[in-house]
Amino acid sequence: MIKIIVNGEVLEVSENCTLSGLVEQLELVGKKIAIELNMEIIPRSLHHETRLHNSDNIEVVQAIGGG
Repeated sequence: MIKIIVNGEVLEVSENCTLSGLVEQLELVGKKIAIELNMEIIPRSLHHETRLHNSDNIEVVQAIGGG
């Protein structure tokens, strides 16, 4: 297990966890979200191959509709 920071909260994930795995763990599959990994926006097309490392800092932003 490794420790990462997600939206300011410490979270433990498996050592082989990808951004796609994190999205599943956070129950955000199918939601309109953007993910920033260590201050860099990661395109959704790269989520399945982007592995997480100890102390990574992740911000997950969810789009909210309104008008």
